[in-house]
Amino acid sequence: MIYLTLFLEFFKIGLFCFGGGFGMVPLIRELVLTHGWLTEDAFYSFVGVCESTPGPIAVNMATYIGAVQGGIGGSLLATLGVVMPSFLIILLVAAALQNLTDNRYFKGFLRGVKPVIIALILSTGTVMLAKTVGYISLHAFSADFVSMTVFTLLAVIYFVTKWVFKKTIPAMALVLLSAALGIGVSLLYEVAAF
Repeated sequence: MIYLTLFLEFFKIGLFCFGGGFGMVPLIRELVLTHGWLTEDAFYSFVGVCESTPGPIAVNMATYIGAVQGGIGGSLLATLGVVMPSFLIILLVAAALQNLTDNRYFKGFLRGVKPVIIALILSTGTVMLAKTVGYISLHAFSADFVSMTVFTLLAVIYFVTKWVFKKTIPAMALVLLSAALGIGVSLLYEVAAF
């Protein structure tokens, strides 16, 4: 029964989510919390892991959650479920692309979907930022100084590079830099604690 649930739930997410993997994160969060498959803290930790591993975030998350809940079969079915709607939709769009580009209903559909995609990505980013710096709930906050320091250093490095040197740091370099800063700042805080 878990296999069917994994496939159908991730199929629904793949079917009704536009805007790529980040647009799916709030839906996957709601799914795993509703079913009790992950705690909220574990979910946000795993989002960070999925971001730093190769592949689309939604596929990585579906594979991991499927594996935790149903082993190899669960990971295969959850991954198939989240990928299949996109695959089928792209096949249909490719077959009818010439007719869709000029269709006013299709253009209206895209104009209507864009704001919700932006809202989903913005809400996910805001919640992840709040959790990273220590937000627990409306009444609880436990400052994570390591994360706040790494975030501040990354922001300063990014904007100084962009404004002063007129260059953009590649995303992969930012990921590697953040990992190095995370290790370095954690060690500094541990040494300072003694």
